[in-house]
Amino acid sequence: MKGFIAAWEYRDFFLNGLLLTIILSIVGIVFGTIIGVIMALMRISNYKVLNKIAKFYVDLLRGTPILVQLWMVYLIIDTSQLMAGFVALSINSGAYVAEIIRSGILSIPKGQMEAARSLGMNKRMAMTEIIMPQAVKNIVPVLGNEFIAIVKESAIVSVIGGAELMYQTNKVRNNIYIGMPPLMIAFFLYFILTFVLTKGVSLIERRLNTNDKNK
Repeated sequence: MKGFIAAWEYRDFFLNGLLLTIILSIVGIVFGTIIGVIMALMRISNYKVLNKIAKFYVDLLRGTPILVQLWMVYLIIDTSQLMAGFVALSINSGAYVAEIIRSGILSIPKGQMEAARSLGMNKRMAMTEIIMPQAVKNIVPVLGNEFIAIVKESAIVSVIGGAELMYQTNKVRNNIYIGMPPLMIAFFLYFILTFVLTKGVSLIERRLNTNDKNK
C-alpha cells in the first residue's frame, strides 16, 4: 500500500506519459492508415512496378522488429525521440494496415467487380461504390486489432528516451525505489486505453451491421 501512496505522489508523471502515449497512438493510427491505404492500392494495382514497390515495403517492415526500425529511424534521421516514435510507429503500422486492407478487398468475389463494370462503372467507381463498402465489414475488426497493437507498441519508444507512459513509469520506479506499484498503475492505464478502443471498434461494427440490415 505504501508503494501505491508513494507512486501517487508522481501522478503527474503518469498523466504526462499517458498523454504522450495517446498522441503517439493517434499519430501512428492516422498516418499508418494513410500509408496502408496507399500501399494496399499499389499492391492490387495492375502496374507491376507499383505492385513490387509496395510488396517490398510490406515484406521489409513486417519482416523486421519494430525495435530495430525505431533505432534506425532515430539514428539515421537524427531527429527527436518523439518524432522518431511517430515515424517508426506510422511506417510499421502502414505495412500491416496495407495487408489488412488488401485482404479485405480481395475477399470480395471478383464477380462483384465484373457486374459493376458491366453496368457501365469504371474501375474507380466500382471500387468506391461496390467493393469497398462490402470490404469495410471485413476490414474493421482486424484493423481495430492493429490499432490496439499500436497503443501497446508505443511503449517501445521508451527505449530511446521518449517520455511516454512506460518511460515515466520507470522514472517513478527509480525515484521511489519500489518496482511493482508503478508497473501496476501503468498496466491498468494501458488496459483502459485498449478497452476504450476495443469498445469503439465494436460500436462501429454494430453500426455497420445495422446499416446493412436497414438497406
